Amino acid sequence: MDPFALKTLNAERRARRAAILVTDLGDGRDRVVKEGDAVAGDLGIAITKAFRTGLSGAVDAEGRQFFLNVHLPQPRLVVIGAVHISQALAPMAKIAGFPLEIIDPRTAFTSDERFPDVIHKAEWPEDVLKHCPLDRYAALAAITHDPKIDDWPLKSALDAGCFYVGALGSRKTHAKRVERLLAMGATPEQIERINAPIGLDISAANPAEIAVAILGQVISAFRSRGLGASARGEAA
Repeated sequence: MDPFALKTLNAERRARRAAILVTDLGDGRDRVVKEGDAVAGDLGIAITKAFRTGLSGAVDAEGRQFFLNVHLPQPRLVVIGAVHISQALAPMAKIAGFPLEIIDPRTAFTSDERFPDVIHKAEWPEDVLKHCPLDRYAALAAITHDPKIDDWPLKSALDAGCFYVGALGSRKTHAKRVERLLAMGATPEQIERINAPIGLDISAANPAEIAVAILGQVISAFRSRGLGASARGEAA
Protein backbone atom coordinates (compact mmCIF):
# COMPACT_ATOMS: atom_id res chain seq x y z
CA MET A 1 0.00 0.00 0.00
CA ASP A 2 1.14 3.52 -0.79
CA PRO A 3 2.44 5.11 2.46
CA PHE A 4 0.48 8.32 1.90
CA ALA A 5 -2.74 6.34 1.35
CA LEU A 6 -2.10 4.38 4.55
CA LYS A 7 -1.48 7.58 6.51
CA THR A 8 -4.68 9.13 5.15
CA LEU A 9 -6.73 6.02 5.87
CA ASN A 10 -5.47 5.76 9.44
CA ALA A 11 -6.23 9.44 10.05
CA GLU A 12 -9.82 8.97 8.88
CA ARG A 13 -10.28 5.90 11.05
CA ARG A 14 -8.93 7.67 14.13
CA ALA A 15 -11.38 10.51 13.54
CA ARG A 16 -14.34 8.10 13.17
CA ARG A 17 -14.87 9.03 9.55
CA ALA A 18 -15.69 6.54 6.81
CA ALA A 19 -13.19 5.89 4.04
CA ILE A 20 -12.60 3.37 1.26
CA LEU A 21 -9.22 2.23 -0.02
CA VAL A 22 -9.74 1.90 -3.78
CA THR A 23 -7.17 -0.32 -5.49
CA ASP A 24 -6.90 -0.65 -9.26
CA LEU A 25 -6.32 -4.37 -9.69
CA GLY A 26 -4.78 -3.76 -13.10
CA ASP A 27 -1.83 -1.63 -12.07
CA GLY A 28 -1.95 -1.91 -8.26
CA ARG A 29 -2.35 1.80 -7.65
CA ASP A 30 -4.53 2.75 -4.73
CA ARG A 31 -6.15 5.84 -3.29
CA VAL A 32 -8.39 6.74 -0.37
CA VAL A 33 -11.91 7.99 -1.02
CA LYS A 34 -13.57 9.74 1.90
CA GLU A 35 -17.32 9.65 2.44
CA GLY A 36 -18.76 12.62 0.55
CA ASP A 37 -15.96 12.78 -2.04
CA ALA A 38 -17.28 13.09 -5.59
CA VAL A 39 -16.41 10.11 -7.80
CA ALA A 40 -17.92 9.97 -11.29
CA GLY A 41 -19.34 7.09 -13.29
CA ASP A 42 -19.94 3.47 -12.38
CA LEU A 43 -17.10 3.52 -9.89
CA GLY A 44 -18.80 6.37 -8.04
CA ILE A 45 -22.05 4.39 -7.91
CA ALA A 46 -20.21 1.35 -6.55
CA ILE A 47 -18.43 3.46 -3.95
CA THR A 48 -21.68 5.06 -2.78
CA LYS A 49 -23.21 1.61 -2.35
CA ALA A 50 -20.15 0.37 -0.47
CA PHE A 51 -20.37 3.27 1.97
CA ARG A 52 -23.98 2.33 2.72
CA THR A 53 -23.48 -1.41 3.06
CA GLY A 54 -20.00 -1.46 4.56
CA LEU A 55 -19.13 -4.45 2.36
CA SER A 56 -15.70 -4.75 0.75
CA GLY A 57 -15.22 -6.43 -2.61
CA ALA A 58 -14.19 -6.26 -6.26
CA VAL A 59 -16.17 -4.18 -8.74
CA ASP A 60 -15.96 -3.62 -12.50
CA ALA A 61 -16.16 -0.02 -13.66
CA GLU A 62 -15.03 1.89 -16.74
CA GLY A 63 -13.54 -1.29 -18.22
CA ARG A 64 -11.28 -1.88 -15.22
CA GLN A 65 -11.50 -3.91 -12.03
CA PHE A 66 -11.13 -2.30 -8.62
CA PHE A 67 -11.10 -3.63 -5.09
CA LEU A 68 -12.97 -1.53 -2.54
CA ASN A 69 -11.71 -2.01 1.01
CA VAL A 70 -14.38 -0.32 3.12
CA HIS A 71 -13.69 1.15 6.55
CA LEU A 72 -16.78 2.34 8.44
CA PRO A 73 -16.67 3.50 12.06
CA GLN A 74 -18.46 1.24 14.52
CA PRO A 75 -21.96 2.73 14.80
CA ARG A 76 -22.76 3.94 18.29
CA LEU A 77 -26.31 3.71 19.67
CA VAL A 78 -26.85 6.04 22.61
CA VAL A 79 -30.10 5.64 24.52
CA ILE A 80 -31.23 8.35 26.91
CA GLY A 81 -33.36 6.55 29.47
CA ALA A 82 -32.88 3.42 31.58
CA VAL A 83 -36.42 2.19 31.02
CA HIS A 84 -38.13 -1.07 30.03
CA ILE A 85 -37.67 -0.28 26.33
CA SER A 86 -33.93 0.03 26.91
CA GLN A 87 -33.81 -3.36 28.65
CA ALA A 88 -35.41 -5.01 25.61
CA LEU A 89 -33.40 -3.00 23.10
CA ALA A 90 -29.93 -3.69 24.51
CA PRO A 91 -29.61 -7.40 23.57
CA MET A 92 -31.32 -6.88 20.19
CA ALA A 93 -28.99 -4.02 19.29
CA LYS A 94 -25.91 -6.01 20.26
CA ILE A 95 -26.94 -8.90 17.99
CA ALA A 96 -27.56 -6.47 15.11
CA GLY A 97 -24.09 -4.94 15.50
CA PHE A 98 -25.10 -1.73 17.23
CA PRO A 99 -23.56 -1.85 20.72
CA LEU A 100 -25.72 0.23 23.00
CA GLU A 101 -24.93 2.58 25.85
CA ILE A 102 -27.51 3.97 28.25
CA ILE A 103 -27.40 7.34 29.96
CA ASP A 104 -29.85 8.27 32.70
CA PRO A 105 -29.12 10.29 35.86
CA ARG A 106 -31.81 8.43 37.80
CA THR A 107 -29.77 6.00 39.85
CA ALA A 108 -32.79 3.93 40.83
CA PHE A 109 -33.20 2.92 37.17
CA THR A 110 -29.59 2.86 35.96
CA SER A 111 -28.22 -0.15 37.79
CA ASP A 112 -26.13 -3.26 37.16
CA GLU A 113 -29.11 -5.42 38.08
CA ARG A 114 -31.31 -3.89 35.38
CA PHE A 115 -28.57 -3.64 32.75
CA PRO A 116 -26.01 -6.44 33.11
CA ASP A 117 -23.29 -6.45 30.44
CA VAL A 118 -24.50 -3.11 29.07
CA ILE A 119 -22.62 0.19 29.28
CA HIS A 120 -24.78 2.39 31.51
CA LYS A 121 -23.98 5.69 33.14
CA ALA A 122 -26.03 7.19 35.96
CA GLU A 123 -25.06 10.72 34.99
CA TRP A 124 -26.59 13.67 33.22
CA PRO A 125 -26.27 13.39 29.42
CA GLU A 126 -24.53 16.78 29.28
CA ASP A 127 -21.69 15.45 31.43
CA VAL A 128 -21.28 12.18 29.55
CA LEU A 129 -21.53 13.55 26.03
CA LYS A 130 -19.15 16.43 26.63
CA HIS A 131 -16.43 13.88 27.34
CA CYS A 132 -17.55 11.43 24.64
CA PRO A 133 -19.27 13.57 22.00
CA LEU A 134 -21.73 12.35 19.41
CA ASP A 135 -20.80 12.25 15.72
CA ARG A 136 -22.19 11.28 12.31
CA TYR A 137 -21.81 7.58 13.15
CA ALA A 138 -23.87 7.83 16.32
CA ALA A 139 -27.59 7.26 16.75
CA LEU A 140 -29.49 8.80 19.62
CA ALA A 141 -32.81 7.60 21.04
CA ALA A 142 -34.36 9.77 23.77
CA ILE A 143 -36.96 7.77 25.67
CA THR A 144 -37.21 9.09 29.23
CA HIS A 145 -40.32 11.25 28.59
CA ASP A 146 -38.58 13.88 30.75
CA PRO A 147 -37.61 17.11 28.96
CA LYS A 148 -34.99 17.89 31.62
CA ILE A 149 -33.12 14.75 30.57
CA ASP A 150 -34.02 14.37 26.88
CA ASP A 151 -33.83 17.85 25.41
CA TRP A 152 -30.10 18.59 25.73
CA PRO A 153 -28.92 15.34 24.10
CA LEU A 154 -31.50 15.75 21.33
CA LYS A 155 -30.12 19.20 20.49
CA SER A 156 -26.58 17.83 20.74
CA ALA A 157 -27.43 14.97 18.35
CA LEU A 158 -28.90 17.38 15.82
CA ASP A 159 -25.83 19.63 16.00
CA ALA A 160 -23.51 16.63 15.59
CA GLY A 161 -25.33 15.37 12.50
CA CYS A 162 -26.07 11.94 14.01
CA PHE A 163 -27.30 9.49 11.40
CA TYR A 164 -30.39 8.83 13.52
CA VAL A 165 -32.26 10.92 16.08
CA GLY A 166 -35.46 9.58 17.65
CA ALA A 167 -37.66 10.66 20.53
CA LEU A 168 -40.44 8.89 22.39
CA GLY A 169 -43.80 10.58 22.76
CA SER A 170 -47.05 11.41 21.03
CA ARG A 171 -47.40 14.07 18.35
CA LYS A 172 -48.76 16.43 21.00
CA THR A 173 -45.74 15.76 23.19
CA HIS A 174 -43.44 16.28 20.22
CA ALA A 175 -45.06 19.61 19.35
CA LYS A 176 -44.13 20.92 22.80
CA ARG A 177 -40.65 19.44 22.37
CA VAL A 178 -40.24 21.29 19.07
CA GLU A 179 -41.02 24.59 20.80
CA ARG A 180 -38.34 23.92 23.41
CA LEU A 181 -35.74 22.88 20.85
CA LEU A 182 -36.40 25.96 18.73
CA ALA A 183 -35.88 28.06 21.85
CA MET A 184 -32.55 26.26 22.34
CA GLY A 185 -31.43 27.31 18.87
CA ALA A 186 -32.37 24.29 16.75
CA THR A 187 -33.41 25.08 13.18
CA PRO A 188 -36.63 23.81 11.56
CA GLU A 189 -34.48 21.80 9.14
CA GLN A 190 -32.73 20.07 12.05
CA ILE A 191 -36.00 19.31 13.80
CA GLU A 192 -37.32 17.64 10.64
CA ARG A 193 -34.65 14.99 11.20
CA ILE A 194 -36.17 13.83 14.51
CA ASN A 195 -38.10 10.58 14.27
CA ALA A 196 -41.07 11.23 16.52
CA PRO A 197 -43.04 9.28 17.48
CA ILE A 198 -39.96 7.07 17.63
CA GLY A 199 -39.69 3.78 15.74
CA LEU A 200 -41.15 2.21 12.63
CA ASP A 201 -44.94 2.19 12.47
CA ILE A 202 -45.57 -1.47 13.28
CA SER A 203 -48.38 -0.86 15.80
CA ALA A 204 -46.02 -1.71 18.65
CA ALA A 205 -47.94 -2.20 21.89
CA ASN A 206 -45.36 -3.07 24.56
CA PRO A 207 -41.74 -2.20 25.42
CA ALA A 208 -40.23 -5.14 23.51
CA GLU A 209 -42.18 -4.32 20.37
CA ILE A 210 -41.26 -0.65 20.63
CA ALA A 211 -37.62 -1.74 20.93
CA VAL A 212 -37.97 -3.74 17.69
CA ALA A 213 -39.50 -0.69 15.99
CA ILE A 214 -36.66 1.56 17.17
CA LEU A 215 -33.93 -0.85 16.11
CA GLY A 216 -35.50 -1.31 12.68
CA GLN A 217 -35.60 2.45 12.20
CA VAL A 218 -31.98 2.82 13.33
CA ILE A 219 -30.84 0.15 10.86
CA SER A 220 -32.81 1.77 8.05
CA ALA A 221 -31.28 5.17 8.82
CA PHE A 222 -27.77 3.72 8.94
CA ARG A 223 -28.06 1.86 5.64
CA SER A 224 -29.66 4.81 3.82
CA ARG A 225 -27.15 7.46 4.89
CA GLY A 226 -26.88 10.16 2.25
CA LEU A 227 -29.95 9.07 0.32
CA GLY A 228 -32.97 11.28 -0.17
CA ALA A 229 -36.27 10.13 1.31
CA SER A 230 -37.63 9.07 -2.09
CA ALA A 231 -34.62 6.82 -2.73
CA ARG A 232 -34.56 5.01 0.61
CA GLY A 233 -37.20 2.49 -0.29
CA GLU A 234 -35.31 1.53 -3.45
CA ALA A 235 -32.11 1.00 -1.47
CA ALA A 236 -33.71 -1.22 1.17
